[in-house]
Amino acid sequence: MPQFYLPPPWETQKPHPIPLELLHHLRVRRISEGEVIPIFDGQGQIAFATLVRLGSKSGELAITAVKQNTQNEPPYGITLAQGLAGGDKMDWVIEKAVETGASRIAPLQCERSVIKLTRISDADRAQKRFIHWRAITQAACEQCERTVLPLVEPIQTIADYLRKASSNDLNDTLKLIFCTGDHPSLARTIAPLPAQDVILLIGPEGGFAPEELELAIKAGFQAVSLGKRILRTETAGIVAISTIHALWDR
Repeated sequence: MPQFYLPPPWETQKPHPIPLELLHHLRVRRISEGEVIPIFDGQGQIAFATLVRLGSKSGELAITAVKQNTQNEPPYGITLAQGLAGGDKMDWVIEKAVETGASRIAPLQCERSVIKLTRISDADRAQKRFIHWRAITQAACEQCERTVLPLVEPIQTIADYLRKASSNDLNDTLKLIFCTGDHPSLARTIAPLPAQDVILLIGPEGGFAPEELELAIKAGFQAVSLGKRILRTETAGIVAISTIHALWDR
């Protein structure tokens, strides 16, 4: 049985009310009163919960055996800064980034992004996408048994993101931008380095505009390659995350 997300804080001394979203999941999976399910709070805590009451619009859980468990989290933070991609590609990217271990996902509006979601007139669409991506993150954690929910940032322009990335707070973070052409490979760049927090900056379908690449280099990003073949935007980030784990998480 997969684990279920139950937002904190948890009530352990008395029956805990079931949120409507979780109530729906329990009904879909036909969980009956008296059954025990694994739960997590998105902050590293796990527990068991017994379904003590299941009504038409409400229910209660009895929570026991609460403990901290972050063993499925990498010891370094991976931020995937992903240029907005069209269609359902962003859904796929976010789901797989969570499964492969990203701790933060920053959707970025780039000059060559197929969709545009940072204009004032697009605020409602952007908010709906943001809520949708948070739900994908939660479902992916439930499936792959991560106990810490990765943070999905609101959609922002790449220029705004790079201004924040150049701050002193991120001086100790390895910053990599992925480009085609004659650049050092990711594997060669990180192999001699100790495991550390890293930002992976991936462009949209059309790649980065020259001005965006220039801004990234000024913000402290190193240009690296994922090999001789040109990967799709929805593939590149997942390959990069997997390569990092292969070299650092031995």
